[in-house]
Amino acid sequence: MCNTLQVRWTIIPVIPPRPWVACSGCGGLRAFQSSNKIRLNANGRKLDAWLIYKCLTCDRTWNRPIFERRNVRNISPAVLDALQSNDPSWIRAETFNLEALRRKSQRIDEFSDFEVRKELLNEAADWEHLEIELSVPLPSSTRLDRLLALELRISRSQLSALHQNALLRTKPDRSDILRRRIRSGIRVTVDLSAMADRDLVWKPAALGKTS
Repeated sequence: MCNTLQVRWTIIPVIPPRPWVACSGCGGLRAFQSSNKIRLNANGRKLDAWLIYKCLTCDRTWNRPIFERRNVRNISPAVLDALQSNDPSWIRAETFNLEALRRKSQRIDEFSDFEVRKELLNEAADWEHLEIELSVPLPSSTRLDRLLALELRISRSQLSALHQNALLRTKPDRSDILRRRIRSGIRVTVDLSAMADRDLVWKPAALGKTS
């Protein structure tokens, strides 16, 4: 569309998932959180790597395997460097590795707190449609309807009405997409041609600016 205000929202979850595992100190299942520290153990050309977690109740540690008995030659230099240097960015991404957590824990607490970084991609002179491209670099439990309602400052009922009246469209186009978790690549287009307040209300909300 040539008459479109295009923006990108990057969603950054605030709190990493917390696994529940058997705590040797407490004697039962407890919630653990990442210490943001890596433990390495070398045995010849084989390497073990764990992400260290701590019990929120007694501070006892639990080592969640990243990999075990991995030949050093099969580890990329970038990953090896991140492990050896306790790279904060790499570790943060690993704390959101839900697949790895599910293999080792009986329950996982996820949190919906997030930050949104908004940037303008393109603005037509007389725009009538708002297009939002989502970038979600880390897994988020946030539903699309919650995100849009909060950031566009409208109610979920208003959002649902826009969707039902085909004034809000999504790619991929699914009937239940508003109730699903956000993912990278989702595009939301809102037809605002009948909205006289789009520059005063919708544009500031889309760009994260106060009106």
